[in-house]
Amino acid sequence: MNTDHACCTPSYPKGPTLLSQEDFLSPALPRSRESGSGGEGIALRGGEFTMGADDHLGYEADGEGPARRVRIAPFAIDQLAVSNRDFARFVAETRHVTAAERDGWSFVFAGLLPEDFPPTRAVADALWWRQVYGACWREPEGPGSDIADRLDHPVVHVSWQDANQFATWAGKRLPTEAEWEYAARGGLDSRVYPWGDDLTPDGEHRCNIWQGSFPSENVRDDGFYGTAPVNAFAPNGFGLHNMVGNTWEWCADWFSPTFHADAAPFSPEGPPFGTHRVMRGGSYLCHESYCFRYRVAARSSSTPDSTTGNLGFRCAKDL
Repeated sequence: MNTDHACCTPSYPKGPTLLSQEDFLSPALPRSRESGSGGEGIALRGGEFTMGADDHLGYEADGEGPARRVRIAPFAIDQLAVSNRDFARFVAETRHVTAAERDGWSFVFAGLLPEDFPPTRAVADALWWRQVYGACWREPEGPGSDIADRLDHPVVHVSWQDANQFATWAGKRLPTEAEWEYAARGGLDSRVYPWGDDLTPDGEHRCNIWQGSFPSENVRDDGFYGTAPVNAFAPNGFGLHNMVGNTWEWCADWFSPTFHADAAPFSPEGPPFGTHRVMRGGSYLCHESYCFRYRVAARSSSTPDSTTGNLGFRCAKDL
């Protein structure tokens, strides 16, 4: 089992073969009769911004640096992450079967499982991640769980492939990594969070992350233990909610810790191939002591077929 970034989202086992974009092109899907998903799309004019960071807060191995000027074309991005309600409509119209449903299992955070839950396999370097048979988007903690009271929470247990299929159906696409960071910054350049450099300005929590001692105690100062509604916290300067914390979000790009270091000036392009896709934003399991990746510049990755209980997405489109 591949445990790269396992504290964030464990990946499925993958072979060494590099994959190209064509390996994951979506087959023809019916388009949604209503193109809206993830709330109102926010049109952004694009322009130049500083992507990445060189400060002491980052993870060098993740390739957060070097900080560089990047030029973004105009685009639109969803105000909210795709919710369970959004995804349920997609499934109802297309009969899509997710990767977790086909595989018969997904990764669930152990703290969300009942005390009497049967023993399950754990990820070797991250024992809080459990392989739960039957866990999927509609039963997030496995058989017996449901999303009846979480329709406005972000959909989870969706692979990159599932997210890409949804975006195609909605007449949209996944945001590029550069677009995601531009949007997350909300017009603030070189700040740690979408709202500035202070995690809790005036004592106010602005995102859903872990408070306390991970993984044994979450004191829930932000009000949540698992996922929160997609609009639970105040939006950033562009009107976008929950760009950090809550759930990781898939991006369109292949992941590389070094590709951008040699990219042309102002280029927003990611690598043309790879084995892992980019994830951004951190999740409700992030804590500064071990996974300080709920910063705007932070990045991580997982294989395109991986699914976990803290990984979702939002959509974008060209203007």
